[in-house]
Amino acid sequence: MRWQGQTLDAEDGALPGLERAGFVRSVQTPEFEGITFHEVLCKSALNKVPGESKLPFDWTVNPMRGCSHACRYCFARSTHEYLDLDAGRDFDSQIVVKTNVAAVLRKELARRSWRRDPVALGTNTDPYQRAEGRYRLMPGIIRALTESGTPFSILTKGTLLRRDLPLLTLAAQEVGVRIGVSLAIGDPLLQKEIEPGTPSPKARLELIRAIADAGFGVNVMVAPVIPYLTDSVAHLDGLIGDIAAAGAVGVTAFPMHLRGSTRGWFLSWLATEHPALVRRYRQLYGHGAYVTPEYKTWLAARIAPLVDKHGLARERGQSVEGLATAVVGGGPVRVPEMTLF
Repeated sequence: MRWQGQTLDAEDGALPGLERAGFVRSVQTPEFEGITFHEVLCKSALNKVPGESKLPFDWTVNPMRGCSHACRYCFARSTHEYLDLDAGRDFDSQIVVKTNVAAVLRKELARRSWRRDPVALGTNTDPYQRAEGRYRLMPGIIRALTESGTPFSILTKGTLLRRDLPLLTLAAQEVGVRIGVSLAIGDPLLQKEIEPGTPSPKARLELIRAIADAGFGVNVMVAPVIPYLTDSVAHLDGLIGDIAAAGAVGVTAFPMHLRGSTRGWFLSWLATEHPALVRRYRQLYGHGAYVTPEYKTWLAARIAPLVDKHGLARERGQSVEGLATAVVGGGPVRVPEMTLF
């Protein structure tokens, strides 16, 4: 690895909770300025989803913890606190990489007790965030799942998935493979404010087209819808129209929820960048994590005709291919009620 000589001593670079995660070393490199990668050896790869979550899958795999996509609204931020890292800048810049995840997963899938239940990837942090270009964990994960006869789904904002499309196409000949793309913001300037580390909307639309051209039915997570910033008819109509034109077959949409530490992180950003909205957010969210039922109903009524207009799938009451928030490495996360259009 070209990072030899870039490592940090544990007492200088490793943060306290990492010892519990099987810490090996910390790495910094000019290619990822401002980011530290903490390489760990995980003891398990498969995470069991609690039954009360009511998700259409029972197992997840998360090759990394933390995410350089740095989405202000990311629900998984509080999971970094299990490692004594903070849910704000640490979540964006202190990335825990499970370097042995594919090998551990292969062993777990080989157990006689394994029933080849569907496995979801991308339910906590994005498996195709930038670091995947260096660590290349996903090809091994995909091969392990395929060779064991295990169906799987992937949700990503990362255009790195295009690298693995040939492998995913081969996998789909053996097992069920479902691919979803997350694209919540069509305005590139607003996207850079709220999702500063993600590929542009244009790049993700090109990713949707590439996945569709490879023969997959792409469902797109138009979520979260951010109140008063991305919920206008003009924004939603333009975004859903672009998604349809790129070849997607359906969309999932639901309003932003702000649980745990994510609430403070997002609202502090809102107070700085859009202070006029702070009072409206207090009214909309109160002291909780979720919007009012009235707003949720209003948003559903706004989006449904736009989805119909652009000829995308509309089927209420189910989740698209299980591509919702789920279980994180540090423990279960409550999943909000979703609306599928």
